[in-house]
Amino acid sequence: MNDRMLTASELVAAYATGELSPIEATQNALQAIEARDGECNAYCLVDADQALEQAKASEIRWRDGNPIGWLDGVPASIKDMFLTQGWPTVRGSQSISPDQPWDVDSPVAARMREAGLVLLGKTTTPEIAWKGVTDSPLCGITRNPVDPSKTAGGSSGGSAAAVAAGMGELSVGTDGGGSVRIPASFCGIVGLKPTHGRIPLYPASPFGPLSHAGPMARSVDDTALLLDVLSIPDHRDPAALAPPVASFREAVRRDVRGLIAAFSPTLGYVDVDPEVAAIVASAVCALGDAGLHIEETDPGFADPKPAFDILWSSGAAKLLGTFPPGSEERTDPGLRKVWELGKTWSASDYLDATAERAALGILMGEFHTRYDVLITPTLPIAAFEAGHNVPPGSGLSEWPEWTPFTYPFNMTQQPAISVPAGRTSEGLPVGLQIVGPRHSDDLVLAVAKLLEEVRPW
Repeated sequence: MNDRMLTASELVAAYATGELSPIEATQNALQAIEARDGECNAYCLVDADQALEQAKASEIRWRDGNPIGWLDGVPASIKDMFLTQGWPTVRGSQSISPDQPWDVDSPVAARMREAGLVLLGKTTTPEIAWKGVTDSPLCGITRNPVDPSKTAGGSSGGSAAAVAAGMGELSVGTDGGGSVRIPASFCGIVGLKPTHGRIPLYPASPFGPLSHAGPMARSVDDTALLLDVLSIPDHRDPAALAPPVASFREAVRRDVRGLIAAFSPTLGYVDVDPEVAAIVASAVCALGDAGLHIEETDPGFADPKPAFDILWSSGAAKLLGTFPPGSEERTDPGLRKVWELGKTWSASDYLDATAERAALGILMGEFHTRYDVLITPTLPIAAFEAGHNVPPGSGLSEWPEWTPFTYPFNMTQQPAISVPAGRTSEGLPVGLQIVGPRHSDDLVLAVAKLLEEVRPW
């Protein structure tokens, strides 16, 4: 990561002293987009004029001593899965016309505006955010700013690439099977999937109980600040949680030394690249040396991919079934297969998968009566060649096959964060995942903050 990049927290501190203005920060972000997005393809829409107008309004507030909040004037982006007033939300699909009224803000977009964030534009996504890499027939391939020959991951790959390359300090992605944590790991940033319902969603996602929104940033503090903004309830989401009892900005500094962490290098069934395994194990040792009590153990569940596949493909089929006639011919070929699979499941199949999801949640709830957090690799591999759904030559056929550490915790709806643990010999980032019991978003942030302090990235 370029050391000259400032975090959102550092930007705001500079605004307060007058060393930097929101206009300058926004111009810097726009210049970074001009310089780097040609190779990264992180943005599908950039609105420089609106961003500069928002930055000017923020500069006036800072000058008058009346900033809206802790992120006023910070340049940010939003994944093209969230309705954003005035901008099309085509979700990476050729079947959604941009030429229609776009007059509604999703809860995520509304909260970002209310907090004074400067919205630079919308980031790329695979069609309807269906897979763990980011490419689509509409927008092309999104590449990793660390090494543009590699994938940025997905489905929030555009958001991760934007943050990692300095094209805005913050972004918000979606995560239905790892889509915030996967690209965070590949691009070397922080990505949090909070407890289900912590960030309200509207419209409701067809992926239902799997679907989360999540903040993405270059530091744990920034992630916590953005979660404070995004976790304000919204009446349009009946599953939204009550407001948190305290600020995540403050909770991130809680003392976690002495807590018990389970370290599961493989979940009991995952093949992990040896270099990735060594990097994660070294980071876990650093946490142990810093005062976290580490016990190596597995949670004790089998790979829940069959149930996840039913839930995931059913949601995709439901959403794609609302597309205009003829959409199948314009749809990503891989997504068409998921669409066809989803149409084969019965209501009984779906309910069986839902029951398995609930049982997994109960098992993990019991596990967390003994262990405060669970630590795993975020992914078993580092980023692979861009333009492929699976690592070339791996023999794998579907993206969930190389993301076995992420989707189980969408099923359980637990908070899970990916934080940088180190880099491979080729310089590719490796992420470490911290999972906590439901509603312990503050705890996973605090453990992530401890790792950031003992192993700065």
